[in-house]
Amino acid sequence: MKVLQVVKTTEGAYWAARQAAVLARRGVIVHAVLPSQSGTTLPAWQLTGAILHFLDCSLPASNPPKLPSAIKKVRRLVDQIAPDLIHSHSVTTTMMLRIALGRNDRVPRIFQVPGPLHLEHWYTRQAELALAGENDFWIASSQFTRELYEQAGVPGHKLFLSYYSIDTSARSCRRTGYLRKRLNIPPNAAIVGNINLIYPPKRFLGHTIGLKCHEDVIEAISLVQRECKDVWGVLVGGTFGKSEAYEKKLKRLADEKGLGKILMPGKFSADEVALSWPDFDCAVHVPLSENCGGVVEPLLAGVPTIAGQVGGLPEVVHEGLTGKLAPIRHPDLLAKAILEVLEKRHQYKSMAERGCQLVAAMFDPERCGDEVLGIYRHILSNDTRPSDFSSAQFLRAPQRALAASL
Repeated sequence: MKVLQVVKTTEGAYWAARQAAVLARRGVIVHAVLPSQSGTTLPAWQLTGAILHFLDCSLPASNPPKLPSAIKKVRRLVDQIAPDLIHSHSVTTTMMLRIALGRNDRVPRIFQVPGPLHLEHWYTRQAELALAGENDFWIASSQFTRELYEQAGVPGHKLFLSYYSIDTSARSCRRTGYLRKRLNIPPNAAIVGNINLIYPPKRFLGHTIGLKCHEDVIEAISLVQRECKDVWGVLVGGTFGKSEAYEKKLKRLADEKGLGKILMPGKFSADEVALSWPDFDCAVHVPLSENCGGVVEPLLAGVPTIAGQVGGLPEVVHEGLTGKLAPIRHPDLLAKAILEVLEKRHQYKSMAERGCQLVAAMFDPERCGDEVLGIYRHILSNDTRPSDFSSAQFLRAPQRALAASL
């Protein structure tokens, strides 16, 4: 089996490289198309066993005159590789492939959907679906995303579910004090916040606030600090793309609201992130739109976690079982949720341990990779369709998986 995997960035999306590595170990001939010969994830791709090609396959939406040339390059690459199946990991690469190859191309194409954002707006949803043909399929990476496709009229036999994996072996629940020492935070202070990339407001979608709602998190932490003087806010992460002006604006807001106790130290390396997570006493992730990201890493580190009631987050953070849910765009209610978690730390720590067991199974690279391989075989050879992973079902088996955390 020869598969062409297409990604839009070498500055993230480690999950795509992990998936390619598992597939290559299972005997799949993986060809991966990357947009650049540099980037933070390039070393990971070089270790996957995939055959690497370099071409930007994203739709040149901001520069339409480039489209004819881009179409020719994509067609030439696909003809050269002659894959049995094409697997794309972003909206822009998926749309480019559909335009370049046509709706009636005989090679099956899979769009593994990294998030629901484009489906939550009718014009971007329709733009994607209008280009799909008979041989197009979708792998939703959350139940929420799959439901959006079902509501849009995509037939069930074309829809699959597989969560994107995380490196579950690279995390530890052991607190070393690394983050406190680095940021000069007192050892007995409580740390509340998150580790997220910073996304400026997407004006074309009508957003007036950043995608990850940093503004709301800053406001909520400042409200908590009025009640608890020993609480520090930490929001780790740099800007995605080239809008440092927005990041600077957020830092000014954090300084103003937190009086020097809401810190935004910028982007950390992967090793620094792994060392930092156990130092958090409460992780907060309340974005405008999300798949399952932003809550998996803190839970894997055993950190009590508050998630927004949005997207696929409730598939990971189950109220009262693995963490706490809060409505988005309500900093006052988020502050109350933070105060509850801090007041009942032992109880929420137990929930986080339960959540750690869930995500270790739910996002395990080997399990997820085998699931995708099963989807390939179902599409190409009509093998048995893989069964869907259910976090709710996993959590209903406390005797088997969860008793140790209680």
